[in-house]
Amino acid sequence: MDDTRLAAGQLLVAVATYNEMENLPALVAAIFQYVPQADLLVVDDNSPDWTGHWCDAQASEDIRIHCLHRPKKLGLGTATLAALAFAVDQGYRYVINLDADFSHAPSDLPRLLAAVEQADSPTIDVVIGSRYVPGGAIRGWPFWRHVMSRAVNTYARWLLRLPCRDCSGAFRCYRVDRLRSLDFPTFYSRGYSVLEELLWRLKRAGARFQEIPIVFVNRRRGVSKINGREALAALWIMLRLAVKG
Repeated sequence: MDDTRLAAGQLLVAVATYNEMENLPALVAAIFQYVPQADLLVVDDNSPDWTGHWCDAQASEDIRIHCLHRPKKLGLGTATLAALAFAVDQGYRYVINLDADFSHAPSDLPRLLAAVEQADSPTIDVVIGSRYVPGGAIRGWPFWRHVMSRAVNTYARWLLRLPCRDCSGAFRCYRVDRLRSLDFPTFYSRGYSVLEELLWRLKRAGARFQEIPIVFVNRRRGVSKINGREALAALWIMLRLAVKG
């Protein structure tokens, strides 16, 4: 499919940032290289390295770029929900979320968009760039990250009855009409567990999922924000969701 047939104003690419000046300029250029018809939203948590100021300067020159500034570091979960709420409020057709550190290849953006665009019957509501389907892979992780990720995904699939192999991957394309059924202020998650909670709530709303393989590459610049405490918090949130469900 020629992804450029999607009209301007229909696709939003969203990136959450905290101290990503080492990555963001090159990432923005790559995003527009592969999906030039897209708008870009940067959700910045008052980065001390002036990531937000750089975004403002770019937005003043390119109408495709939007910046959402938050007063302090509030977490990936709330940043993700803020981006999805922006997509709903602004009337986009699709929103794609990806990490700011090149862990997700911008060259895969057209593949995610093609998958959701071609899925007419039955309609696919969420396309997941998956590390754990045939053809998917992870490069550059230490052993403990592999173990933690596998454990969290197994736990999520079993506890929340999710049909996806990669429940914790952030590289996703959402059909915005399906997001309208979600009540974002009621989410429990503030950190990484928002990724599983989104799938759980969307599944309860009748959403359909598809996974396509991607190669996830560990960040080369900057500092990873995930840690053992975040993983434990995610497990606790998923238990709360299972009890509620």
